[in-house]
Amino acid sequence: MRVMAQMGMVMNLDKCIGCHTCSVTCKQAWTNRAGTEYVWFNNVETRPGQGYPRRYEDQEKWRGGWELNGRGRLKLRTGSRLKRLLTIFSSPVQPKLEDYYEPWTYDYQTLIDAPLGDDFPVARPKSLITGEDTKITWSANWDDDLGGASEMGHLDPVVEKVRRESEDAIKFQFEQTFMFYLPRICEHCLNPSCMASCPSGAIYKREEDGIVLVDQDRCRGWRQCITGCPYKKIYFNHRTGKAEKCTLCYPRLEVGLPTVCSETCVGRLRYLGLFLYDADKVTEAASTPDEQDLYEAQLDLMLDPDDPEVIRAAREQDIPDDWMDAARRSPVYALAKKYRVALPLHPEYRTMPMVWYIPPLSPIVDLLRDQGHDAESAGTLFGAIEALRIPVEYLAELFTAGDTDLVTGVLRKLAAMRAYLRDITLDRERDESIPASVGMSGATMYEMYRLLAIAKYEERYVIPTAHYERAHELEELGCSLDFDGGPYEIGESGPFGEASGRPAPVAVETYQALRDRQTAGEAASSESLRGRVNLLNWDGNGAPTGLFPPRGEPDAPADEPAGDAPGGRR
Repeated sequence: MRVMAQMGMVMNLDKCIGCHTCSVTCKQAWTNRAGTEYVWFNNVETRPGQGYPRRYEDQEKWRGGWELNGRGRLKLRTGSRLKRLLTIFSSPVQPKLEDYYEPWTYDYQTLIDAPLGDDFPVARPKSLITGEDTKITWSANWDDDLGGASEMGHLDPVVEKVRRESEDAIKFQFEQTFMFYLPRICEHCLNPSCMASCPSGAIYKREEDGIVLVDQDRCRGWRQCITGCPYKKIYFNHRTGKAEKCTLCYPRLEVGLPTVCSETCVGRLRYLGLFLYDADKVTEAASTPDEQDLYEAQLDLMLDPDDPEVIRAAREQDIPDDWMDAARRSPVYALAKKYRVALPLHPEYRTMPMVWYIPPLSPIVDLLRDQGHDAESAGTLFGAIEALRIPVEYLAELFTAGDTDLVTGVLRKLAAMRAYLRDITLDRERDESIPASVGMSGATMYEMYRLLAIAKYEERYVIPTAHYERAHELEELGCSLDFDGGPYEIGESGPFGEASGRPAPVAVETYQALRDRQTAGEAASSESLRGRVNLLNWDGNGAPTGLFPPRGEPDAPADEPAGDAPGGRR
């Protein structure tokens, strides 16, 4: 047994309101740069819908992920090494720009310079790629809120697959229209096909927390990783010629802060925590012959952090005690393994994804209430799950490789929780037969309710910090794509706790943390900080004075060369 730690995420789809706050804040933090205008590390899709890039789930076309060969061994869908070598200079199965969208801005200067006249000036859209006038025809969320419409819904590859198996499973009629939101980030898989596809070996999985990253120095821009990723969550920076992807905000995680998308989520639907897994059995689990058994195989990889044998093996692998404690309190382990209500996205890709989802139940409650039924009654809910407006077959194709029994079991647990907790809230006698009907005790169901409904910040995000003694093994604290540490130093580590001994970029720190760090020990350190290039300059009262040093002061110490300021801005 080789115990390793993996940072994972669970998203409760019942809570997603489709506000796209997570997408916008992630964009501002990580990909608000030249060359990444079309890149969205985090995006929110309306399902049914084509997704982003368009129809990325059509693996017959895009050839992403793994499959089994004739001998039952894993192989990439893109083919053998020889085949990939022959197509290394021109891969025919990569999404084109029109599959994403051509990013644009508007000609605002026309609004400013237009002469006085009878007509209003128009700011025409201009391509951020060519700089020429363009016509807007698609974007990352073009079909937002339209996924269930008859004009768009049938274009969803999952809908096509369900309809091939049952023509009556999904009908896009007005009274049967359905939709829900699906936020997506990189899955940080246990068996990442992007890493196996890279000819340069530039993609790697961090040993301490399992986050999948791209080594920008080793990347040669072959783009085989884009083809290999079935979720199409690796992007090509056309300005730098490098591949880029979601980093799970690892600089924030190293100091105990949640990811930007989690921190800013309006619905509070995201949970972050550790899984412990047996690294020696990943290949065996991913090679499970039956696709519908992959979910259970992945669950079997997850180890019980309270098991004495697991604790002993973890200590042999030098996993710190505070990380083991975090694994015991992990909300993602509880939701995925203990309560078994979270499911992986497309396990049939055999990548062992580590971003899990709790399927939505809300539409069934709304429907029953509108029809005059007692929408929270256990009997009513259980009987109506099969008639859910979101077809169980559709959810099964997303989360369980088509196994409807698993999805129905999860929905029954969520329905039972609603009914059981309503009795408690109304001071009725507890009906212990409700949790028993789904294989749970009343106490366990109440624990699940607390985690899903009223969990506090520290319960939703259980993130162990990086150890200072291992700082030399970790990446620099900053975005490897947009931040070079440069020659800048901030002396002692402030209350923000720079794990790698370098200042954190703006994207990593909150305003409060930045202010506290910059103003900590003001009387003792104000002189030593003067004249250095910091993220922000502060006056004696802790107020920001601008992005640059005061006029008349050097941009950098005389004995150090000037370079890019943190954040990548010259």
